[in-house]
Amino acid sequence: MKTPILETPEASINAMWVIVAACLVMFMQAGFLLLEVGFSRAKNAGAGVAKVLVNFSIASLCYWACGFALAFGGLGEIAGTHGFFLNVGSSVEQAGSSIPFVETYSISPAAFMFFQFVFCAVSLAIVWGATLERIKFGAYIIYAIIFSAVLYPVLSHWIFGGGWLQVNVGMQDFAGSTVVHLIGATGAFAALLLLGPRIGKYTKDGKPRAIPGHSMPLVGLGVLILWLGWFGFNPGSTLGAIGGRFAEVVVVTNLAAAAGVVAAVALMYLKTKTIDIGMAGNGAIAGLVAITAPSGYVEYWAAPIIGAVAGVVVVYGVLAIEKLIDDPVGALSAHGLAGIWGTLSCGIFTSPRLAELNEVGDPGLWYSGSFHQLGAQALGVAVAFACVFVASYGIFWAIKKTIGLRVTPEEEDAGLDISEHGMYGYPEQFIPQPEYSTGAVYGGSKRAATAPAPAVSTPMTSES
Repeated sequence: MKTPILETPEASINAMWVIVAACLVMFMQAGFLLLEVGFSRAKNAGAGVAKVLVNFSIASLCYWACGFALAFGGLGEIAGTHGFFLNVGSSVEQAGSSIPFVETYSISPAAFMFFQFVFCAVSLAIVWGATLERIKFGAYIIYAIIFSAVLYPVLSHWIFGGGWLQVNVGMQDFAGSTVVHLIGATGAFAALLLLGPRIGKYTKDGKPRAIPGHSMPLVGLGVLILWLGWFGFNPGSTLGAIGGRFAEVVVVTNLAAAAGVVAAVALMYLKTKTIDIGMAGNGAIAGLVAITAPSGYVEYWAAPIIGAVAGVVVVYGVLAIEKLIDDPVGALSAHGLAGIWGTLSCGIFTSPRLAELNEVGDPGLWYSGSFHQLGAQALGVAVAFACVFVASYGIFWAIKKTIGLRVTPEEEDAGLDISEHGMYGYPEQFIPQPEYSTGAVYGGSKRAATAPAPAVSTPMTSES
């Protein structure tokens, strides 16, 4: 009988912490769901449920089959070559030669793969938040397959997995301001350029109009779930529990998020004399996104500065982008612009002790007086944006020319719940009471599809 290979206590403890952190990151899918549902109108509230569940499931399969190998299966400059279908053994000793990070951090290959997968799923979720209320469901599926199997893994290898931007350039991105958030926002940007705005978003003279979401309490709950999930996102990227370093990252993360809220709310109050609910949420997310890259590189004092700047960036970003592009949840600003700022902030605030500890890049401008690390960060941002934008634009262009990217105006007016999914997220608001009293089945029925909706369900148009 073959003697089983025994894991070290360190590997077991690290695996436990990383799985807990990964579950927190997975729970962020619920946060994205509630955030997007809250920012949607009631007639589109149910569509987000199928979107999140289906895309998470597609990404689960594709990343296991192909994505993880391309991202972490070796230290090639462009992509990994080992670990397809996680066929590397179950122990650190067995997997170490194929997945070097497993040996470096003394962590179970299954735990490491699952942790990296939930990052991929978060990045994919960012893409769809910006496209609410008018995109075809089939477009989700096609892009999700390519994104989780190839696009995200290759880019994450360059920056996370021992690729050329990490090793040759020295780009620092501890937990993914660029790898997760900027990549997701860039995919969303490409989609929005081809998708166009919702009906009624702009007047005849091109001025943006507010299309309020139906539930700000859901938005608030979604933001708080995302905030909680970030305590797996950033601290989990230490890939180890021993030594307690993850606790430092927790504090840094929380300080930046808090500063983001305060800065965004204060700025909006100065501009409008109101405490803007949506901007409070975007301030939190922007602060969290911005601190994601430097969370393992900066001291406590720098975190509120990074978060506060992100809060300012997201306010001006949302207001400026809305004039040209219809982004219902502010993803381009909260994940894109804040992601860029967070990545660049490493080049300013990275401390010498943490640069040495992480063994990637050099101290930032504040400590070194040199622009070298800031330049490396800027190069990494530019490369990631350009590659993802070109690839994503090409994918969405092909989708638009084949199956179509956008639902018809009639389907958009009726709402995606009934036109794409055959049922309403809030049926009692849209289906006349006799439908229930007669015992009719509403899901997908012709009576439900043609039932008169109340005026509140009709989107604003330029004439209204």
